[in-house]
Amino acid sequence: MKLFSAVAALLMLLPAWPAAAQRLPTTVIPDHYALWFAPDLQNKTFRGHDIINVQVKTPAPAITLNAAEIEFGRVTIAAGGRTQTARVTLDAKSETATLTVAQPIPAGAATIDITYTGILNDKLRGFYISKGENRNYAVSQMEATDARRAFPSFDEPAYKATFDVTLMIDAGDTAISNGPQTSDKPGPDTGKHTVTFATSPKMSTYLVALLVGDFACREGKADGTPVRVCSTPDKKGLTAFALEAAEQQVSFYNRFFGIKYPFAKLDIIGIPDFAAGAMENTGAITFRDRLLLVDPQRSSLKTRKDVAAVTAHEIAHQWFGDLVTMRWWDDIWLNEGFATWMANKPLAAWKPEWHVELDDADETQTALSLDVLQTTRAIRTKAETPEEINELFDAIAYEKTAAVLRMIESYVGTDQMRAGIMSYLKKYAYTNATGEDFWNEVARVTGKPVDRIMNSFVDQPGAPVLSVKAACSTPNAGAAPKDAATSDITITQGRFTTTAGPAPASTQTWTMPVCFDAAAARGGAAGGLAAGGATARVGPGFSPASSRASTTNAPRCEVIDRQTQTLKIDGCNAFANAQARGYYLTDYTPEAVRAFARSADALAPVERLSLLGDEWWMVRSGRHDIDGYLDLAAALANDTSPVIASTIANRVSFTGDHVVDRTDQRAFEAWVRTRFGPTLTSLGIPGSTTDADDRQSRRATLLMLLGVTGNDTEVQQSARELAARYIDDPQSLPPTLAPAVLEVAAISGTAALYDRYMAQLQKLSNQPEEYYRFFNALAWFRDPALVQRTLDFTLTQAARSQDVGILIAGLMGQPTSRDAAWNFVKTHWTDLTRKLGTFQGIPEIVSGLGSFCSADKAGEMSLFFREHPVPSSSRTIQQAVEKVQTCAAMDRRQSAPLGKWLLGK
Repeated sequence: MKLFSAVAALLMLLPAWPAAAQRLPTTVIPDHYALWFAPDLQNKTFRGHDIINVQVKTPAPAITLNAAEIEFGRVTIAAGGRTQTARVTLDAKSETATLTVAQPIPAGAATIDITYTGILNDKLRGFYISKGENRNYAVSQMEATDARRAFPSFDEPAYKATFDVTLMIDAGDTAISNGPQTSDKPGPDTGKHTVTFATSPKMSTYLVALLVGDFACREGKADGTPVRVCSTPDKKGLTAFALEAAEQQVSFYNRFFGIKYPFAKLDIIGIPDFAAGAMENTGAITFRDRLLLVDPQRSSLKTRKDVAAVTAHEIAHQWFGDLVTMRWWDDIWLNEGFATWMANKPLAAWKPEWHVELDDADETQTALSLDVLQTTRAIRTKAETPEEINELFDAIAYEKTAAVLRMIESYVGTDQMRAGIMSYLKKYAYTNATGEDFWNEVARVTGKPVDRIMNSFVDQPGAPVLSVKAACSTPNAGAAPKDAATSDITITQGRFTTTAGPAPASTQTWTMPVCFDAAAARGGAAGGLAAGGATARVGPGFSPASSRASTTNAPRCEVIDRQTQTLKIDGCNAFANAQARGYYLTDYTPEAVRAFARSADALAPVERLSLLGDEWWMVRSGRHDIDGYLDLAAALANDTSPVIASTIANRVSFTGDHVVDRTDQRAFEAWVRTRFGPTLTSLGIPGSTTDADDRQSRRATLLMLLGVTGNDTEVQQSARELAARYIDDPQSLPPTLAPAVLEVAAISGTAALYDRYMAQLQKLSNQPEEYYRFFNALAWFRDPALVQRTLDFTLTQAARSQDVGILIAGLMGQPTSRDAAWNFVKTHWTDLTRKLGTFQGIPEIVSGLGSFCSADKAGEMSLFFREHPVPSSSRTIQQAVEKVQTCAAMDRRQSAPLGKWLLGK
């Protein structure tokens, strides 16, 4: 699935949620389900018939399985030549149904036969209603624990079984499920037809897919496997790009894994209402349609990359997650982290101009932004209740795991890593596995201590920080080349924290490979990155297998596992995270950072991105003052990598929003305009529609930086003029630039412009990318009356529940609407939870509260959620509180150094 303080004192105010075990007894094992459904799309209900073949381990008077929001009819259990009617006892809290019979069920084979009815709910869970153009659809989302809302089941990932699915649906509709369709017969009810699907391979209940409606599909094929991309009929013209991507990705994975796509067909379906970004149902992947559908003429680079990446993520799941499935949810990282790690590999082969290695490095920064918190979690975290399980789908499971895997791949080598994965997949195909199963197999195949490395990252929370101090020895004039400069590098590792006040004592250590970039060490002048020097040497370490491994510029690496270690390398001030493949932060001395900034060209783009991340977190934690970061950002202002430009812009904007004192605001805005304005001028606005994608992306980033943080009135005026022209003629702007233009225009936009944006939403319902350009821009209007209109809009039927949390969080991200949005949430909490439920939308709102930067607000949040508990967002609440508190601490620490720095500009 793809998703879209004094800290301690405040966290004590938050409720602790008891982890009452909710697992099923292990005495009954399902083998096969025969499922029949008859959805009523108008009345939003369905009838069901569920026959489950099971193995009973020991004689028992009852069988317990999962069920929620289901009304049972007749229930029988047949075993030992006798059929008994069962009495059903429901436990709503544990979401179980116990089926009790008069005579004990003997050990051996048994058949459970259940007739029941259910609701097609509006909370985007289980079997639910999605609303398209003038009609309803019945669709499903079973992960993590919602198959029980569609059919009574053993709804745990370890209970794999085969499935036969049959749907009786309206005469004009089609149906899609996991297997190929095997029959389509009229009746038996009037105006209906019955569609039957082939028996599935063994799979977990959360991977069952049920879709009913008038879907239209574009057909293709990959290595003999039928591939379709489907949507509502009005959007079929937007499916070609996703089909092309899917065909390439299936073929790529077939070769990479050495295991051909393991299922009979692949359907990929866009759904109008969908809580997740996408879901890897076996053979029938479902998508939020905005992450699948692309207008070939009007799509931005970001949209094409997002669609390709999410498609690659979900298709990778067909091996990681579907073929081999984690045994329990605490190992969900075996699914999500692996799919995240794999997703960019087919893209790198397909679109090398996208430079997805920068996206990999950016994903590492996403993980670190959560992992630096004291309230982060270990990759493998105990979870028993549905609420606890739901919170495991975060950047720790996805981006952190992927970053750790990239680090290990760099360590063992691409071919060796691939060999280990192939062996793991073949060994556990169609069964379940644990984290130990994975890392023991890769360690066995590669002969490397992968098990020790992964164990240290998987089972303890937090991000390591390496304090790097170098004592450089330079040769005398006229010395022989063998006497070139060398450095004794002392590395001290520990857990990084941004906690306000003194950092808590930490004895944590990790086992990890650390690689020094020798090219960077030789790249600078004396006093900078150090001139001269041979290839770096670090004792009996390893050389990561990469395109640079056989060159004299290859990084040299060492596995470190102690709190302090001293290494000798050639050169001075070498970059300590070659190719940004390590999952750790690096604390360089301020002098080293300045040296890197002076010779930034000696660093690869991914290393510059990593350096920007390292230095930012040193500033956030108070280890360094902010002037060093801003000097580094200024030195990279003309960097041509879009990811680096956006990283700088985001952090400069954060500084302007949260750190700059009111008396320094104009000086800071002037610095932004002076330092970054010339680059935007050289790029031009709006530029040519034929400009390269990277140029367009940088133009959009700088437009936002100058128009918002720099408060450049000329840029804002240009944006308003371009926005008005774009509404009349969508061809007037490059697609990648359009979202930035609309958002900057909204900053000083009037009610008339707001009305034009709202009118576009009604016109563009069948064009997802265009629709969300205007939808997302609503959060950028600053007029208080317009902010209130946007807030009121979220509770109307026109605002889809999948989008409400995103829009409110967007308003919280703006300093002029933050308080209004929070007050609206508190006032309308009951309305919001009624519309959204608590598993989608509400977590996004809670996360959005992390945009505040005040100790008082952190306390206010804690008290509110004590009175209005949200178990499904318990950890997210704690993390939002900590983000607010650490931001306030940063403001206290850094506003004075920032003001002093501005005086010198």
